[in-house]
Amino acid sequence: MKRPVAYVAGTGRGVPATVLTNHDFASRGIETTHDWIVERTGIHERRLAGEGESTCSMAADAARRAMEKAGVQAGDLDVIVLSTATPDRLLPATAVDLQAALGAQRAAAFDISAACSGWLYGITVAEGLIASGAAQTILVVGAEKMSAIVDWSDRATCVLFGDGAGAVVLKARDHTRRTDDPKHAKGILSTFMRSDGQLAELLWRPAGGATVPFTEAVLTDRSHFVKMAGREVFKHAVRSMSEAADRALDGARLTGADIDVMIPHQANVRIIEATAKHANIPMDKVYVNVDRFGNTSSASIGIALDEAVERGRVKEGSTVLLVAFGAGFTWASMVVRF
Repeated sequence: MKRPVAYVAGTGRGVPATVLTNHDFASRGIETTHDWIVERTGIHERRLAGEGESTCSMAADAARRAMEKAGVQAGDLDVIVLSTATPDRLLPATAVDLQAALGAQRAAAFDISAACSGWLYGITVAEGLIASGAAQTILVVGAEKMSAIVDWSDRATCVLFGDGAGAVVLKARDHTRRTDDPKHAKGILSTFMRSDGQLAELLWRPAGGATVPFTEAVLTDRSHFVKMAGREVFKHAVRSMSEAADRALDGARLTGADIDVMIPHQANVRIIEATAKHANIPMDKVYVNVDRFGNTSSASIGIALDEAVERGRVKEGSTVLLVAFGAGFTWASMVVRF
């Protein structure tokens, strides 16, 4: 018996208004330059949460926009999946705070923690719930307040990250509308997830759980901050994202030539370029916004996807490859036809 197919019914993003440019670091006493950051990462600026802005509030902004585009009310949601490495608190899950903010009383709500790959992990879980018939309408959000867990005295890491949230509403499409021809099928065509915990301490946060307000960040115990072995992370990111791209394409029975748009995790433009080259996807088919948002961890693909839809880069009939890599290490990918 064929199973229901999950499709993207709406996308949304929620990003803070405050912009921190590369030039602004000097006023914070951080010895770095715009050219140094751009050459190594491609980042020009990033968004930072301000007073009163939280992981939940950014998630709610993204969720409401996605729900509006999908024509979905809070009472229609069966499940809320929130991916975050920066929960507002450890107990209860930030997803239930989001549920309360949206007024989605009948939804089950839970968090997923898989760092930068978390949003794709969440969509994969949601796709499984829809395929099993356990749910019909699911909200998946990636939301991060990275400014609360970076060491603002460490120029190697603080220049990389930004805050924000990206969301999608997934709905079930009856299997009778699905075709077995991969060139014409619509919805989520393939998913892939992997992890390797032996590499955890190449990109990790040694201690802590609750996020720290940005204004107190540089005064706290540095064990609460993200630590990264940059060269090693870069090497593994390229290798893992390349594998993930291959596996998603194989699962969908497609090649790079069939992809209209690739939307990768927005961590570093050089990693993005290497992954696209491996998949034989030209850069003019790759959506990049790392220059404007920096690395927003699990929010990055959701933010980029919503922008791509808004700008007409992703539209009805587009075949899109999503691919991510994050701390854990984790990596994930999927192919979606809109």
